[in-house]
Amino acid sequence: MLLAVASLALASAGCGTPPELRRPVPVPTTSAGPTATATPTVPPAPVSPPPAVPSPTAGSDLVATTCREGPSGDRVITLLRGSADVLPRSVGVRVRTGPLCAGEWQYTVLRVTGHEELQVVTRNRSGALELVTAGTDVCTIEVRVAGPTGIRTLACDAVPGGVPGA
Repeated sequence: MLLAVASLALASAGCGTPPELRRPVPVPTTSAGPTATATPTVPPAPVSPPPAVPSPTAGSDLVATTCREGPSGDRVITLLRGSADVLPRSVGVRVRTGPLCAGEWQYTVLRVTGHEELQVVTRNRSGALELVTAGTDVCTIEVRVAGPTGIRTLACDAVPGGVPGA
């Protein structure tokens, strides 16, 4: 029995006081007084601007917009009645849409008295206005292959009788 008590005494001697019976160690506290130092705040990360999106301009090939430096509607009508010999001088003509420019190309829709609307595709070559095509369907091979995207969209993708480019 003495051996059992000695073994128990030795076993408990190495363990010390169980953790739940130990006194808690005081934790240092900070006061909010003048000696306390504030934790530095990190400024929010700068927000980067969205990626730049090219805006449609008169010189853009992607979108046809109102011509700022291109021909007027009257200039297109003069071409069709003159050297292009598409419209007789006796028929009434008014500009319904355009001219709209994309690159050096233009798209115009004309109301012709007593006839269907006339779509016209022109381009500037060496400063001179040149007729590419005119008619009720101007999606020709030349327009599809050589025309800028903005003109192809109007000439080939527009819904007949709808608003061009819409």
